[in-house]
Amino acid sequence: MHYCKDSMFGPYWSVTRYNDIMEIETNHSVFSSASSLGGITIRDIDPELRRESFISMDPPRHAAQRKTVAPMFTPTHLDNLALSIRQRSAECLDNLPRGEVFDWVDHVSIELTTQMLAVLFDFPWEDRRKLTRWSDIATTIPGPDGLVATEDERQAELTECAGYFTRLWKERIEQPPKSDLLSMMAHGAATRDMDAKNFLGNLILLIVGGNDTTRNTMSGSLHALSQHPEQYRKLRENPALLDSFVPEVIRWQTPLAHMRRTALADFEFRGKQIKKGDKVVMWYVSGNRDADAIEKPYEFIIDRARPRTHLSFGFGIHRCVGLRLAELQLKIIWEEILKRFDHIEVVGEPKRVYSSFVKGLETLPVKIAA
Repeated sequence: MHYCKDSMFGPYWSVTRYNDIMEIETNHSVFSSASSLGGITIRDIDPELRRESFISMDPPRHAAQRKTVAPMFTPTHLDNLALSIRQRSAECLDNLPRGEVFDWVDHVSIELTTQMLAVLFDFPWEDRRKLTRWSDIATTIPGPDGLVATEDERQAELTECAGYFTRLWKERIEQPPKSDLLSMMAHGAATRDMDAKNFLGNLILLIVGGNDTTRNTMSGSLHALSQHPEQYRKLRENPALLDSFVPEVIRWQTPLAHMRRTALADFEFRGKQIKKGDKVVMWYVSGNRDADAIEKPYEFIIDRARPRTHLSFGFGIHRCVGLRLAELQLKIIWEEILKRFDHIEVVGEPKRVYSSFVKGLETLPVKIAA
């Protein structure tokens, strides 16, 4: 743990060890997620533009809003989703080009995660790609290399997102409760009276959460296997290894690089003096490479004995509410890939997402033999 005095995001404490991250994640009396103090990312947002969501709330308010959407991710509901996930995955893979280079991110990762988001929100199918765009806009850093040049442009697109969902929200309020996320929030006791900022904050949380983990690991999994052909062979020879492959590739990719907390009081931690108001950044991407917690952390091993030892979904009460759905989607897509293709060749370097928060691939050129 060390103090970074100067950075493009201002001063902050950098936490890189697995056990240190877990300790900070669970100490809510000292380390806050509250949006009013800065929220969950290293990048500071103008106070006027901050939007509260249940991931940027502290106990006990956090639990009430999280419980509203939790029924979407129960084992029973996931079992009900599995068949449609498999059908969409199979259709997507069967329609891929053969014998020519194409972008795996766009054709597979974005398409499948966007379809899943549309199902979760009961969102108009023909507009489903808007969900991916809004997710990317929510996490991009404005600038020459970002998706938008200025913060004003970013806010304009998020305002479009809010307007679109507000229309859907009004429809859901007038309808009987259903099992989509928007209806759950429209009729939930803890969420039906949210103000506009809290409403948009929770929407962005659920869109980004549903998009980035799965999408970037779908892309990252193929890239990882292309870099480790011996693991690819092992998986083809024994598809039963998917049960350990999925959590291992989620660790390896670490689709969200960090989470941030803000100190509520002066506090000594590991011999360091943290001051009230200090920004504390937990680097999941580093914790997932900590040799004190993970054996051979710099090796990609799809048959690890303890593959679920990772921080990619967070830890404690803020652990990703949709993690089992993400794992299910990844397992199914790879089951369907292994049925169809002996090999998918990565034919060029990927372009990485320009973000300090999201760790993903923007493009990944691949080719499947004709």
